[in-house]
Amino acid sequence: MTTLEKAKSIVKILDNKKAEDIIVIDTRKLTVESDYFVIASGTSNTHVRALADEVDDEMKKQYSVEVDHIEGRATGWILLDYNDVLVHVFEPQAREYYNIERLWSDADRVDISDIVID
Repeated sequence: MTTLEKAKSIVKILDNKKAEDIIVIDTRKLTVESDYFVIASGTSNTHVRALADEVDDEMKKQYSVEVDHIEGRATGWILLDYNDVLVHVFEPQAREYYNIERLWSDADRVDISDIVID
């Protein structure tokens, strides 16, 4: 599985679980830490945790891909680190506050319109 396929698989999982405002940022030209960021919002802290749990569970079950580590389970922002793909799941207020999209505005966005159902 390529890193882009991994990122798009994560997008599908998030979309199926009703995540909001999902985007994928291509960070390959800007950092060696990861290839892609997947960023999504949940509607509440409970929804954020459910989204992160679903990604973790489904990546293991469907693709045999294990998360390296998870941070922030008790906050409004959970990070799932798949080494080459970092998944950020936010409550709306935390996403607005940290504004990762602005911090990484030099990165290209990946077109996921064929995956995300509006």
